[in-house]
Amino acid sequence: MTLFIVIGAIVAILLFVAATYNRLVRYRNNRENAFADIDVQLKQRHDLIPQLMETVKGYTKHESETLRKITEARTAAMSAQDINGKIEAENRLSAALNGLKVSVEAYPDLKASQNFMQLQEEMADIENKLAASRRYFNSATKEYNNAVETFPANLIAGIFGFRRETLFDVGAEQRARLDEPPKISF
Repeated sequence: MTLFIVIGAIVAILLFVAATYNRLVRYRNNRENAFADIDVQLKQRHDLIPQLMETVKGYTKHESETLRKITEARTAAMSAQDINGKIEAENRLSAALNGLKVSVEAYPDLKASQNFMQLQEEMADIENKLAASRRYFNSATKEYNNAVETFPANLIAGIFGFRRETLFDVGAEQRARLDEPPKISF
């Protein structure tokens, strides 16, 4: 009788380990799939940036420093290899693109250009899709992190090398700008 209890306990523990491991794998794969959605939007963003920059160059000959920063940030973003590297590089690219938006404000002819307006609309659409994809990614990451860090799953996660992953946030530089009140002028 004791043998059946021991065997039953071992089988129950093995089933728990297998179920927990499989749940962690599902969460990890869901997170990776969510980032793949972000990657699609980032690719479109990267493809649109050169067109936007060429349009701006014709109007803003002396804004070469801003355009250089965007080019460098885009190159770094396209060459980033892992999720964390891409998150960091994309935050730098977003900051550089915000610098372009500020520069463009000084050129009313550029803002009125049909080509620029269309590119700006496309960029805004991509940014909106990116925001939605980031929200989904962060939700999937939170769900994964909760599974990795809660007891007793954290025991299984530690054994099999599952670890906490980072969220895709706006970055410290943009967060500081978001904390500033908007400037309204008439």
